[in-house]
Amino acid sequence: MYSPAALLALLVSVAPTPAGISAPPFRWGSTGHEMAARAAVDHLPDAMPAFFRNERDHLVYLDPEPDRWRSRDLKAMDQAFSYDHFIDLENLPTGALDEPDRYSYMRALYHAGLDRPAEQGGLLPYRILELYERLVTEWRLWRAQQDPRRKGWIEQRIINDAGVLGHYVTDAANPHHTTIHYNGWAEGAPNPNGYTTDRQFHWRFETAFVEAHVREQDVETRIHGDAVSVVGHVHGAVIGEIMASHDQVETLYRLDKEIGFDPEGPAHPQTVAFVADRLAAGADMLRTLWWSAWLESASPTGSH
Repeated sequence: MYSPAALLALLVSVAPTPAGISAPPFRWGSTGHEMAARAAVDHLPDAMPAFFRNERDHLVYLDPEPDRWRSRDLKAMDQAFSYDHFIDLENLPTGALDEPDRYSYMRALYHAGLDRPAEQGGLLPYRILELYERLVTEWRLWRAQQDPRRKGWIEQRIINDAGVLGHYVTDAANPHHTTIHYNGWAEGAPNPNGYTTDRQFHWRFETAFVEAHVREQDVETRIHGDAVSVVGHVHGAVIGEIMASHDQVETLYRLDKEIGFDPEGPAHPQTVAFVADRLAAGADMLRTLWWSAWLESASPTGSH
């Protein structure tokens, strides 16, 4: 049986890989991340500042960026961001996600008996909230700045953080990032339906299958309606999106059992639709957060 530490090592790829298991990149892969970011930019309201919409390619490039920071050799950097990519909802005590920031959240986990709260719980929603609030702050600075050169510097900062935010929002759309069953059904956990324990599943689902069978149009056509505002209830909206993704964990495993996410076999409409729906959900949430940060920045600090 893998210990929690060994399971975590597989997720963040910071420890040597157990014998017999290859070391694929456990992420949507650049293809999926970029699809979601592109759809998010393309469905922004026209009222979003033009410089932001014009940086489409830059925002798309930045969506996979946090995965580029993963390095076994540069451990200080690697460990600083490792736990931001996931949330293991099964491990959390009731009410933990009501905490306002990552430190009070980790304190709640520690008091509930998790001696390594960041590892055992994950920090994904708080990374999203932190970057969202940074964007609100930067937009306020942009609105107030009169010097064109300084305004341009702020624009660069906005694009960088908005692009990086996209990575974590897209991660949250993958059910694997919300559960202890992040890479095959967890050993030692009840598995009455005989779901796969394949330690290649995460990579096979969100990288190899996406690259083989999912097209941008599959994601694009699933973005419907106008961008909405979640100003005033961003925390709840982020948690709600993560919960909605987590609700798909069993569907993900059932589809793999009944049909399979096989990158080498023919595409199946149900599995392609499932992946495209998840990527579209990430894209929709991303444009919601970008749009809401812009709207919230119109109000002074402390008001909405």
